[in-house]
Amino acid sequence: MPADKPHAFVYFITIRNSSEHTVTFLGRKWVVAHADGTQLVIEGDKIVGECPRLAPGEDFSYNSYHVTALDAKAQGSFHGIDDLGRKVHVMLPPFDMMVPCA
Repeated sequence: MPADKPHAFVYFITIRNSSEHTVTFLGRKWVVAHADGTQLVIEGDKIVGECPRLAPGEDFSYNSYHVTALDAKAQGSFHGIDDLGRKVHVMLPPFDMMVPCA
């Protein structure tokens, strides 16, 4: 059952470069599927205003949020390029955002 008021869901993400090459992340895409069947697609350049450049073994962490009055499932991805000019695409596992019962 939908909640009467929106809730903010804060999430924390860490991107770790487990490859043998330096990777520069250039953008992201998120798809949020709401319980009522609607979807919100968020994509664009940069990740929280940055293009993180990660050497092998380095990581980049950030947090963000989504506001909804409905249960939802979020799935995201990051894209970039490595130091050899190859495209990099990283999928994040989906996670649920469950609105608390009143």
